[in-house]
Amino acid sequence: MSTAYTMQTAPKALFDYDKYWASCFEPAPFLPMSREEMDQLGWDACDFILVCGDAYIDHPSFVSGVIGRVLEAQGFRVGIIAQPDWTNVESFRVLGKPTIAWGVTAGNMDSMINRYTADRKIRSDDAYSPNNEPNKRPDRAATVYCQRCREAFPDVPVLLGGIEGSLRRIAHYDYWSDKVRRSILMDSKADLLMYGNGERAIIDVMHRLAKGEKIHEITDVRGTAFIINKHNKASKAKFVEVASNDVDTVGRVDPIINPYVMTEDIDGCEVEKEKGNSLAQYQNFQKEIVANPIVREGDKLDDDTQIVQLKPAPSKAIKHKLPPRELAVIRLPSFEEVANDQVLYAHANRILHLETNPGNARALVQRHGERDVWINPPPIPLTTEEMDYVFDLPYARLPHPTYGDARFPAFDMIKFSVNIMRGCFGGCTFCSITEHEGRIIQNRSEDSILREIEKIRDTAPNFTGIISDLGGPTANMYRLHCKDPEIEKNCRKPSCVYPGVCQNLHTDHAPLVQLYRKARAIKGVKKILIGSGLRYDLAVLNPEYVKELVQHHVGGYLKIAPEHTEQGPLSKMMKPGIGTYDRFKQMFDRFSKEAGKEQYLIPYFIAAHPGTSDYDMMHLAIWLKKNGFRADQVQTFYPSPMATATTMYYSGKNPLAKVARYTEKVDIVKGEKRRRLHKAFLRYHDPNNWPLLREALKEMGRADLIGNSKQHLIPTYQPKGTEGEYKSARKKNSSTAGDSVKRNNQQTNHHSNQKRPQKGQVLTQHNGLPPRETGEKRPFGGKSKPKSKVRG
Repeated sequence: MSTAYTMQTAPKALFDYDKYWASCFEPAPFLPMSREEMDQLGWDACDFILVCGDAYIDHPSFVSGVIGRVLEAQGFRVGIIAQPDWTNVESFRVLGKPTIAWGVTAGNMDSMINRYTADRKIRSDDAYSPNNEPNKRPDRAATVYCQRCREAFPDVPVLLGGIEGSLRRIAHYDYWSDKVRRSILMDSKADLLMYGNGERAIIDVMHRLAKGEKIHEITDVRGTAFIINKHNKASKAKFVEVASNDVDTVGRVDPIINPYVMTEDIDGCEVEKEKGNSLAQYQNFQKEIVANPIVREGDKLDDDTQIVQLKPAPSKAIKHKLPPRELAVIRLPSFEEVANDQVLYAHANRILHLETNPGNARALVQRHGERDVWINPPPIPLTTEEMDYVFDLPYARLPHPTYGDARFPAFDMIKFSVNIMRGCFGGCTFCSITEHEGRIIQNRSEDSILREIEKIRDTAPNFTGIISDLGGPTANMYRLHCKDPEIEKNCRKPSCVYPGVCQNLHTDHAPLVQLYRKARAIKGVKKILIGSGLRYDLAVLNPEYVKELVQHHVGGYLKIAPEHTEQGPLSKMMKPGIGTYDRFKQMFDRFSKEAGKEQYLIPYFIAAHPGTSDYDMMHLAIWLKKNGFRADQVQTFYPSPMATATTMYYSGKNPLAKVARYTEKVDIVKGEKRRRLHKAFLRYHDPNNWPLLREALKEMGRADLIGNSKQHLIPTYQPKGTEGEYKSARKKNSSTAGDSVKRNNQQTNHHSNQKRPQKGQVLTQHNGLPPRETGEKRPFGGKSKPKSKVRG
């Protein structure tokens, strides 16, 4: 999909609003975090105060930087409260009372994913905090911050945004509490939730509030959600409610059989089929029967006795015409229903994902107890001109000075990188990009991108001439779009590349090749690396692009994500088959050889994804050993709120197809032992996993894979000093200091005859690979072959 999206009424451009009166102030070097800084700027108050779970880094890749600067450009005075003490309400009063609104975000990451591993263990670090320090934010930070803002100044509107709110806009399964939770609006008490990239919504809402409009009157902004109450209920009176099973039939969910319809009554039987599963339709049907009973002459027993026969309702009473999409609102099953019925939960999630294309999405409404949560259609994607407007703002591109010399791993990773686009049409079911950024690619112009590279060259401290990435959610979707805007506008597919690349997708990588060439021609730039994940199924359609990438933009290794080798889990992930990976690897090796370079692929794999059987993991382990890969970083599937794969995990159903009780049951990997087994297959080379694998292989009838030759997966013996106790690959979270060194010494001393595989052997940054060239001096030199990386 692309920004060639058309609407009957185009939205107002971000740069076309009349600026607020405070635009008379000069842009701040950094947005203020204290009253002293406000005084230096000549401000008596902030119009908008953003509370954020991350440290404040004034950079377009960080939420506080981009939202703050976008509102500043509109003339508003913006203050930042970063990582406040959530136990003390006074921490939320340090900048005084905002004159217009609060803004709240948990940060660039969901706070629960930020704080916990996939095994629900507390993390020992936080890449978005000074010096990687953990525990600087609470669990469910967005909810806690909203409540504290309300406590600090009750009469100020609270606007909630960011990925944590986006992923919780309807009732959702919560992995950490293992239950379905209400919409975040119900618990946070925010006045308005802005989901997705929020520039368009926040600008519109702030200007309307500034003009005196009440927050409960603002109900028509796309990309927002709110609770229906007595103040805003009238604004939605024009909408026609549509039951979710009229949009996408749930399937045979325990239908009520009419015992009075006789099988020889063909018309009556057909009506029963057409009734479907709509409770409202069935109730209306019964009412018509009671009101209009039919009496047959032949059924009269006497003058005083009659047999009441059910009257078939006409088909047209059931098959009604749906209202225009712009006037329709789809009623999802209520919170109480989805919390108690996994099939209805899967159905509701499927409807949500069907209504994500801004060109045809309808509003959604979901009942929570006595109140309704209303969700407007997704925001209109930004145009190229608007993207340039956002990224060309006067960012300092540094952490706020109050942090001194503190290091921020998240900033270190991207400070010499350039974001060239937003969105992803891959549709991977385990990924949250669909729910947050959407599938439509929003591109920056070449000029804007090249200007940012020049700015990095001229102003970034310690820049050595190496741009670490030109990318985005994916490396190679820049300028890709649907060939026909009308097709794009009406498309309801969850992916443009699964099960194969859509014939309507424009896949020419020539604009990206041209961008690469212009970027590396900039004076003072020594090298342009590509660090974003590559869609190799698109790349293989463009050999010229692969050649350009491999010969000029790979710093020794390249990340790609086959995720698995077996069709079962791949079909649930919506990922291409391993054959596409093989095609890309052949091209990668050929072009590397032509350039005289020794370069390697880092394949990413995922353990315990829904739809993965033990046999699937066994075959993946065999593939890894055959190709000489050893995965030293292993993480299981992590169920993030609202993702399609999370719905599979919770419900055992596949929402990629119509959902019913009798439809496909998805194999779900739950329970500690089975999750350990799936990770153990990926780390087949770790002696600590061999006892578990031997037991499993015997139970699976594959004891033939146990032996001491190269053809076997694992040996029959156990090295001295290894007891078979499971050790997490995330040593920093679950191993004692020195454990990895001790285990390595034990393996060296007692098992030195076991050679490491050479073919395809790879290392990662976590276990031996020299850091990528990011523009700073490398701590040590030399090239090593990287190990494969396994993620969740």
